[in-house]
Amino acid sequence: MMENRNLFLAILLSIGVLGLWEYFYGAPQREKAQQIAEQQRIERGVDQNAAQGAAPGAQVPSNPAGAPTAPAVVANPGVTREQAIAETKRIPIDTPRLKGSIDLTGGRIDDIALKDYRETVEPNSPNIVLLTPPGGPQPFYAEYGWVGAAGTTAPLPGANTVWTQEGSGALTASTPITLSWNNGQGLTFKRTISVDVNYMFTVADRVENAGSAAVTLHPYALVSRHGRPHVSGYYILHEGLLGWLGDDGLQEIKYSTIEEEKSISHRAKEGWLGITDKYWATALVPPRGEEFTGRFSAVTNQVPIYQTDYLLNAREVAPGGSTEVKGELFAGAKEVRVINEYQNNLGIPRFELMIDWGWFYFLTKPMFWLIDFFFHLVGNFGVAILIVTVLVKLVFFPLANKSYESMSKMKKIQPELTAMRDRFKDDKVAQQKAMMDLYKKEKINPAAGCLPILIQIPVFFSLYKVIFITIEMRHAPFFGWIRDLSAPDPTTIFNLFGLIPYDPASLPVIGPFLMLGVWPLIMGVTMFLQMRLNPLPPDPTQAMLFTWMPVFFTFLLASFPAGLVIYWSWNNTLSILQQAAIMKRQGVKVELWDNIRGLFRRKPRTQE
Repeated sequence: MMENRNLFLAILLSIGVLGLWEYFYGAPQREKAQQIAEQQRIERGVDQNAAQGAAPGAQVPSNPAGAPTAPAVVANPGVTREQAIAETKRIPIDTPRLKGSIDLTGGRIDDIALKDYRETVEPNSPNIVLLTPPGGPQPFYAEYGWVGAAGTTAPLPGANTVWTQEGSGALTASTPITLSWNNGQGLTFKRTISVDVNYMFTVADRVENAGSAAVTLHPYALVSRHGRPHVSGYYILHEGLLGWLGDDGLQEIKYSTIEEEKSISHRAKEGWLGITDKYWATALVPPRGEEFTGRFSAVTNQVPIYQTDYLLNAREVAPGGSTEVKGELFAGAKEVRVINEYQNNLGIPRFELMIDWGWFYFLTKPMFWLIDFFFHLVGNFGVAILIVTVLVKLVFFPLANKSYESMSKMKKIQPELTAMRDRFKDDKVAQQKAMMDLYKKEKINPAAGCLPILIQIPVFFSLYKVIFITIEMRHAPFFGWIRDLSAPDPTTIFNLFGLIPYDPASLPVIGPFLMLGVWPLIMGVTMFLQMRLNPLPPDPTQAMLFTWMPVFFTFLLASFPAGLVIYWSWNNTLSILQQAAIMKRQGVKVELWDNIRGLFRRKPRTQE
């Protein structure tokens, strides 16, 4: 009975993991491929329209309150990012962690690269580019400004306004810049931009009224992205439009969703909103305590344009008077420490939700803090994962001990159970009663053997989430050939681990399944040894399932992050040692090698 229960649980777990793989990886990867194909089709259409002289531009529609609109400048496939930057006058940005520039046309923050992060693990690979100006490929930028209330006729700065820098010099962490523009009718607009040593910009917009009539203006800010980016496509990770808006809480909106909805608005007194990728984000933070309308929107012509923006309440500027509004812009890497500091030090509510900890954050966040703590002690995230695995084992040691003791006792009474099955083979009710009486007499819980498997599920999931979503794990090396714990093992047995110069992944359809690296093989061997601590079930079908299960999991986990496979291998090894020690203490013979030899016999070996 115990063997059957464990078998059914193992089968269910296998099916569950297979289903999770299909749900989180297989289906999203197919969807991602479809998105790429669709994006390429759209870009080909834009090229054709441009050749025919058609304007491929699109403009995000305004709402009745006069919300901001995106400039009618869109991606130009024939212009590189560098060319688009060179075509306009700019102010350099140079901080310890950022480089780029601010466009004096529109006063936009539209050129940001991250100094600390590169596209690949190669040290000379290009830096990660976060923001890109209009006029080049896939524009992504932030813009601040004013819109007039109903009846306002005074010229206001817009997307094509050319600002003037007061003074000179680059924007650095210690030297802010100030831009100004006069509308010729008594209104002077000034914009002061500063940035800290990490990723937070502060934008202070000021209006001075030297005219004879009052003017009423609404301050706004927007983040706009042209073209749907290539997302990871995993269910456990949100990429798209994101925000936390007061009583309406967290808003996670996919690109496909906002394309259907067109526009979603929320009224709030506190919050933030923006657009997030897996590891990077650009988010607007309105003035704290001031009511605003936060909006997510999209326009889908030849190239879709996605936008998040906020619109503040109207401000009346009397003749001789002035008004100023100050907001923040986050544009950088979603580092846990930095995000938490902004939440705590700047008072940005729930800014921690910028990182997708998921529903089980009460497991995921402690798992990250543990791994990060030991990383700062040992200097290697892989070693930190091994240490945390040992700690998890210690926490569940009493429970696992009881489970393994129960399993050892079950093995010890196996001859009596076999005799009962033979004696009551025609009377299942009597057989069941006799077995339960024996369990009671020997103080055995037949379901206890399931606990070690069940315990691993939440730990496995939380570790998977941490490795997958946190930028701290990105490009984190282990030892040897593992240069990125967040990526699958790059080796594969099908080219003799690199000795044969060809890439099995390039093969159509079956290529991804041939990436069977060293660590997945180590995991498969440890799983095989763990299952061989007990003899194969006498039933041939059950024996076959137990025999092939390690092979199934080896191929399944080959596409998972290497850090997760290393954890599972180490966890299996600790479980083998723990179970073997308990079996020996209970007086049960550890028949690992006998059971392995029995695997190759004609019939499955049974307990004598």
